[in-house]
Amino acid sequence: MKNPPGAMAVLLAALGAGPAHGQTPAAPQTDESSLKRLSIEELSRINVTSTMKYAEPVREAAAAIQVISGDDIRRAGITTLPEALRLATGVQVARFDGRTWAISARGFNISTANKLVVMIDGRSVYTPLFSGVFWDVQDVVLADVDRIEVIRGPGATLWGANAVNGVINVVTRPAAETEGTLVQVDGGTELGQAAVRHGIRMGAGGAARVYGKFRYRDSQRFETGASARDPLRFGQAGFRLETGLSGRTLFTLQGDAYKGKLGIADRPDSDVAGGNLLARVSHTRSSGSQVQFQAYYDGTYRKVPRQFSEHRDTLDLEAQYRTVWKARHDIVSGLGFQVTHGRAAPSQVLFFAPETRTSPLTNLFVQDDIALAPGRVHLIIGTKVEHNDYTGMEYQPSARLRWTTGEQTIWGAVSRAVRMPTRFDTDLRFTGPAPFVVLRGDPAFHSESVVATELGYRRAVSPRLSVDLASFVNVYDDLRTQEPSPPAGLPIVLSNELNARTAGIEATAAYQAAARVQLHAGYTLLSERFRLDPGSFDLTNGTSEYNDPRHQVWLRAFTDLPASMEGDAVFRYVGSLPHPPVPAYAELTLRLGWRSGPVDLSIVGDNLLHDHHPEFGDLNPREEYRRSAFGQLTWRF
Repeated sequence: MKNPPGAMAVLLAALGAGPAHGQTPAAPQTDESSLKRLSIEELSRINVTSTMKYAEPVREAAAAIQVISGDDIRRAGITTLPEALRLATGVQVARFDGRTWAISARGFNISTANKLVVMIDGRSVYTPLFSGVFWDVQDVVLADVDRIEVIRGPGATLWGANAVNGVINVVTRPAAETEGTLVQVDGGTELGQAAVRHGIRMGAGGAARVYGKFRYRDSQRFETGASARDPLRFGQAGFRLETGLSGRTLFTLQGDAYKGKLGIADRPDSDVAGGNLLARVSHTRSSGSQVQFQAYYDGTYRKVPRQFSEHRDTLDLEAQYRTVWKARHDIVSGLGFQVTHGRAAPSQVLFFAPETRTSPLTNLFVQDDIALAPGRVHLIIGTKVEHNDYTGMEYQPSARLRWTTGEQTIWGAVSRAVRMPTRFDTDLRFTGPAPFVVLRGDPAFHSESVVATELGYRRAVSPRLSVDLASFVNVYDDLRTQEPSPPAGLPIVLSNELNARTAGIEATAAYQAAARVQLHAGYTLLSERFRLDPGSFDLTNGTSEYNDPRHQVWLRAFTDLPASMEGDAVFRYVGSLPHPPVPAYAELTLRLGWRSGPVDLSIVGDNLLHDHHPEFGDLNPREEYRRSAFGQLTWRF
């Protein structure tokens, strides 16, 4: 029996997801050719910036963090950023249709998932419209990705509201490491894309690059066999400029612009367009303290015929300072201001009241890494204070304890985070085919919150084997519900009458089986319990807020073969989804590659275990994803 119409269906309709039925400079990273040869032990020493807002080795991080390297992406046959996140333990990734992805961490996965902060080179890409990400317009030249840092668990003390269940930070390579010309062409049964990038050095202290990229993905198929008529056509270009590489002050300027069309089965194509510009200057004083200023502008446009259109402009300013005090205190602090202005035109099925809204957000944070026993035991405490125009002041503290001895780290954390309201929670007015409002937001909607308790263990068992374990218990309150209005039940009003408890175990291991063979594996166990508050009359029982597998498994094998050949395999198992039901499935990707000097050739087979299978969604009929193959040529000169 189908659930009653819920907020998920409304959000999908409004966003056009289906038919109508900050980054701190890190220590220099290894270049692409060297990263390929890193051992398991060396991989554990890669520096990350998302856990502390400054560089630290991943093996010492007091958080559940995993790094997806640029070489992991290349050898796994990845063509989009959402696909790359399948390589992370504890992250739920599912395709809803030909362009929409449901992506979350530690539960709460829906096509409009809203509890992750996602960044590309320090610029937040989640939209304040609904606190989620339009994944169809997030793109980079994948050969220029240095790493993707994936944190599971709250990161709000540093990254602010909506970093409830995790933080994803896509870090591209500095322009100084992308000198020369790169041409990359992919083509196969479902996709075609091409990218050109050119980088130059400007003396000893500067570098720059420019790029252009076009991608096309063919229409998917409904379970009936009929075409979903949802092809994706998307073009993007951008640049990055760096100066001061040989001094104490580093300046970075970068930007992107894009335009695309997204197909929909029963109407004209959706139009998307946008652009961004980011400037960052960081200075290291002779004392070792560091100061950084960052500013970016992001403008977006999205139009879904007969459903939804929005123009949005966002300006974000941030200052950050780091210093060491009395040898034992490593303090990082900062303040920021963001203002976003959205204008949503009314459509046949919904409107926003008011039609335009300007939302300021101010914040202040401080975090202190206290060396209780230098080199071994550290206490990391901090908080972020934010003021928004929906709920006023929000506090998001955390405390983390890390004990490092030899090649092992034990850590624990307690933290609080919130998802602040959005226009979909407060301003939405949905009519559908009716001449009156059947669902509306509530200006009194308040922030959803979580208190998370985590415990982790990370160890390099030997130079050839490493393991990483994490467990968590999260307690959520004030989650979104859909409350009928008496006496007739309409309109349904969005409210905060749901609570939840989730718990889980995440295990990741890496093994150097031989000099030329690396094996990686991950397993996730997730338990979820949702309950309505007394007095709630939500007929969906909260099921429109989550649809997650209990078990997930992934395995990767990367093998260097003779004659400059590479043989790679990625296996993944995803447990069944409860509502709407989606059967469990297993899939396999195989890649055969050849590298010789500046040329890299690959042949990739994807979804090889089934002719077609569904991954997510409640459309009727539902889209399914087919076995496919493609080739890739990368040429550097």
